[in-house]
Amino acid sequence: MTKCLSRCFQESRNEPMIADVTDRDFDDVLEQSAVPVLVEFWKPGCGSCRALLHELEKLEPDVTGKVLILKMNVEENFQIPAELDVQSLPALALYCQGAFERFIGGLGVKEEILKQLRLT
Repeated sequence: MTKCLSRCFQESRNEPMIADVTDRDFDDVLEQSAVPVLVEFWKPGCGSCRALLHELEKLEPDVTGKVLILKMNVEENFQIPAELDVQSLPALALYCQGAFERFIGGLGVKEEILKQLRLT
């Protein structure tokens, strides 16, 4: 298991923790995940990105075991955002069985994200 996945599945954490993923470990994480993977593409200084991350942190307890939530800093990682042609931030991408499925639209509150994930 990669360090990223190990951090995501820590048994004894008290607070939600959405792990960072990089271009380098991205494919390994997708291959090893038994559940769909939701990735937030963000950058430092982006207020909307911080707001979305806060909503994802609220969402995480509701989707544990159903969806793995990760985040990728686009200022440090270029390959994956370029492959997806990410042009505006924040962006949420859903991967199923290791392959890109779709972008999650209507970014906003926890309930809307759950609806987009079809988990409600």
